[in-house]
Amino acid sequence: MNLALPIWLGRARPSGDVALALGVVALVAVLLVPLPAWLLDAGLAISITASVLVLMVALFMQRPLDFTAFPTVLLLVTLLRLALNVATTRTILTHGHEGQQSAGHVVSAFGSFLMGGDVLVGLIVFAILLVVNFVVVTKGSGRIAEVAARFSLDAMPGKQMAIDADLSAGLISEAEARKRRKELEEESGFYGAMDGAAKFVRGDAIAGLVTTGINLLAGIAIGALRHGLSFGDAVQTFSFLTVGDGLVGQIPALLVSVAAGIVVTKGGVEGTADKAIAGQLGGAKPLALASGAAAFMALLPGMPMLPFLGLAGVAGWVARQQWLAEKVKLAVAEAPPPVPSEPPASEALKIDLLRLELGYGLLSLAAGDAPRLSEQIKALRRTTAQELGFVLPSVRIQDNLQLPPDTYVVRVKEIEAGRGVLKPPLHLAIDPSGNPPPVPGERVNEPSFGLPAAWIEESLREEALATGCTVVDAAGVLATHLTEIVRDNMAELLSFAETQKLLDELPPEHKRLVTDLIPSQATLGTVQRVLQSLLAERISVRDLPTILEGIQEAVAGGTRSLPGIVSVVRVRLARQISDAARAPHGAIPIISLSAEWERDFAEALSGPGEEKQLAMAPSRLSAFMTALRDAFDAAQAMGEPAVLVCSGGIRTHVRAVVERFRPQTTVLAHAEIHPRARIRTVGVVAG
Repeated sequence: MNLALPIWLGRARPSGDVALALGVVALVAVLLVPLPAWLLDAGLAISITASVLVLMVALFMQRPLDFTAFPTVLLLVTLLRLALNVATTRTILTHGHEGQQSAGHVVSAFGSFLMGGDVLVGLIVFAILLVVNFVVVTKGSGRIAEVAARFSLDAMPGKQMAIDADLSAGLISEAEARKRRKELEEESGFYGAMDGAAKFVRGDAIAGLVTTGINLLAGIAIGALRHGLSFGDAVQTFSFLTVGDGLVGQIPALLVSVAAGIVVTKGGVEGTADKAIAGQLGGAKPLALASGAAAFMALLPGMPMLPFLGLAGVAGWVARQQWLAEKVKLAVAEAPPPVPSEPPASEALKIDLLRLELGYGLLSLAAGDAPRLSEQIKALRRTTAQELGFVLPSVRIQDNLQLPPDTYVVRVKEIEAGRGVLKPPLHLAIDPSGNPPPVPGERVNEPSFGLPAAWIEESLREEALATGCTVVDAAGVLATHLTEIVRDNMAELLSFAETQKLLDELPPEHKRLVTDLIPSQATLGTVQRVLQSLLAERISVRDLPTILEGIQEAVAGGTRSLPGIVSVVRVRLARQISDAARAPHGAIPIISLSAEWERDFAEALSGPGEEKQLAMAPSRLSAFMTALRDAFDAAQAMGEPAVLVCSGGIRTHVRAVVERFRPQTTVLAHAEIHPRARIRTVGVVAG
């Protein structure tokens, strides 16, 4: 029986939210229900302690957002003081005639301490405290909260755009962007709440002034007229109780008002209040001047010498210590930099995955107030992530004095992958039909696709557009070329670390798939090579869960070779591949292999199992290339962006041949065309 009671009590203990709700209801009840003197003493003690706690939290917080609950706390402590104020007023008016202990020991003790036996002095001191709280602290902190809320709201759009810009540039992750947006919302909401909460403090001060007047005037009237006290005794008794009650309420109110002022004045200052004040007031020159002023005051006739000289000595000593510390910092700052040691040999092994080298005449494209090139590269990284499924590595831009002034070079893993010549501020006009542009200018070939083009003046831009030409500025030409180089070399840019990062960023519901597949069924290297094979043919790896399921299916079926695994994955991605190959009219234009070529490729495969290799006679390969070129030229003349379709067993080998002379040609197996996709045969590679 003795053990059951504590267990029952533990289970009956309310949770935090229920306890808070009960506490608020209890505060409201105090406004209506009379309280005994001992309960008043407990409530007043809680009020004073809570106010001290709020002030200490405000002093020790690092930044205002560390105390986001302050508006709610301010409302609750204000409600607590008002409830106790009403309760003490009721007690004073009903039992004040019984003596100075009638409203509890706390009120009596504060009245005795402040008044010192003189009613008039007590009233004057209490009035001064009321003016200090209401006129100085409360009004100032309320105005600061109002201005801070307005400025925070005005600055919110700019801060949001800055977060979006950092996210687009790849400087921060999506998680960091969400965190910053949440902090920005919290900051705006906090300052808005503080603007309203400051009105609680002001209203509390006004309520304290009103209740004090009611206690004094109504108490004297009730004591003299109802309870038969003499006017002098009534004034003495009720003044004592009124001043004690007012002081018990005004001291916690002053502490909370000071805490509110500290919170709203701390915007933009990091660190606790003591460090912020000491760091900004503790300079050597201000302390030295303050020391001199104190010493001068000590020498004036009639001034007490000892306090001023003591302050002058302390300020002077602190100023000297600060001066010595600043001197040491200045010496360290002005000291010659240490001779850099020879970098370790491992530094020479690091390479840039993507590097753009510019001649000195093109540096303006990547500099200035609004560099077009940097914006184009940011857009390229976003587009690549959306289309192909992983974030492109950062592009390092540097000058190269060995290049001609108007030349640029794009390097992939420090190997030159392309170069071109730009003529800023001229624009490049390109005729999409492949003919030379019908406008005057310097004739060149566009660097990305080799189309005939011309560098033209800005004044000819409208004329070129009117003739159907595409007009691009120098930064756009470079960005287009860089985009094509990146797409051609995407497989090389997907490193082992990037593959691991893609797997780590999968949603939680797909983590089990990764755990089951790696490393028990396939290694991370196998996943990387599969993804590289897809990217080499410009197939997006954004649907990574489907790709992993395809790898798992292939491995479970006994397929171990990379081409076999990739074939199974491609079939899994049939809907995606078919959608990418679809022409604007909604159907997939296909060029198929004739039965003769299908047979020739199948018979030319030699080797065991999945290790078959293509061993076709060179003359036969030459004939195949000629037939394929004729078929695609005919389709292109009809305006059809056709794809080559063959059987799955020879697709890999056909692709290996085609990419030698037509790298942009898409080669699909029959099973890689989704059953619901519409197709249109536009040609046949005849034997």
